[in-house]
Amino acid sequence: MRFEFATDSRIVFGPGSLAQAGAIARAWGRRAFVVTGRDPGRARHLATLLGEAGVAAEVFPVAGEPTVGAVASALAAAREGRAELVIGFGGGGAIDAAKAVAGLLANPGDPLDYLEVVGRGAPLANPALPWMAVPTTAGTGAEVTKNAVLGVPERGVKVSLRSPQLLARVALVDPELTIGLPPGPTAASGMDALAQLIEAYVCCRSNPMTDALCAEGLPRFARAFPAVWRDPGDIGARTDVALASLLSGLALANAGLGAVHGFAAPLGGLFSAPHGEVCAALLGPVMAANLSALGEGGDPGGALGRYAELARWLTGRADAQASDGVAWVRGWVETLGIRRLSAHGLTRERIGEVVARAKAASSMKANPVVLSDGALSAILAESL
Repeated sequence: MRFEFATDSRIVFGPGSLAQAGAIARAWGRRAFVVTGRDPGRARHLATLLGEAGVAAEVFPVAGEPTVGAVASALAAAREGRAELVIGFGGGGAIDAAKAVAGLLANPGDPLDYLEVVGRGAPLANPALPWMAVPTTAGTGAEVTKNAVLGVPERGVKVSLRSPQLLARVALVDPELTIGLPPGPTAASGMDALAQLIEAYVCCRSNPMTDALCAEGLPRFARAFPAVWRDPGDIGARTDVALASLLSGLALANAGLGAVHGFAAPLGGLFSAPHGEVCAALLGPVMAANLSALGEGGDPGGALGRYAELARWLTGRADAQASDGVAWVRGWVETLGIRRLSAHGLTRERIGEVVARAKAASSMKANPVVLSDGALSAILAESL
């Protein structure tokens, strides 16, 4: 048995923990570059806390999921402002953008020098500038991963800037920040966390530590997410979902994912499709396809037993079978009103193109079973 486990230097979790942001930042410097989502006003309270600690904050919004161009603009602004530390405040996109900015501030050159697939893929030689991840959604787990996913629109791809140097100094997870999150982002981010927990648990690179994280996160999510959907102001349920999201990030960063995320990368690059919605639309069909392939071709890794176990966690039934887990996921996708992939621009004519790109994605390589081109095409066709 061989595995590694790496994560942020420090994780601060719990309702009200945002109050610690000023003191944490103050230990790193006096000039903070704060990357937010499209609404910089959401970071107003954070800026106040930083100011009270003697830290000046320059707030830079990044609309939507980050691109190489958006990161280049943010990087120029951070350099001009002589930033001493970086804070990512928002969803996974804002956190990934902040992660990239912090890493590139400490390493010379252009973002493309370090990007996988479309760039040179050079390693980051120097540790990132001190940076803090403050998620305001519960889904991506980006606060504890070592890669920043960036879009390259002119190439129709989303690729990673990946390095252990990019792990945050502090992940500050305050579930109170998710109160007031609209239903759409709540649904999409929540289903992304679920997909990450499921894929990390059944993938071919799981290990005892990531298994333990998933075994805690999956039943916690299954209990709490319906409560959040019924009552968005339920701080206890919001806290449990935020913890499940954090655990999903820790698990995926140290095990891997699978076909859901293998598809999500090319779909996001080709169609600018929102990541969480794509993962939600694909999760049930991918689970069903994996079960079918495992049943037909043998199961040396024991993934069928893992699918049965997670079905028991999701449904709360001791007699649940693997197929019941698929049904539970499909039921929630319908309840949440998740849009199908055709709503994002995918057509039957482009299924072959997406399959070809997905087969080369890093996440696909950790899927518990190798899926044929026909099975991959059928997943997309079912998700249209």
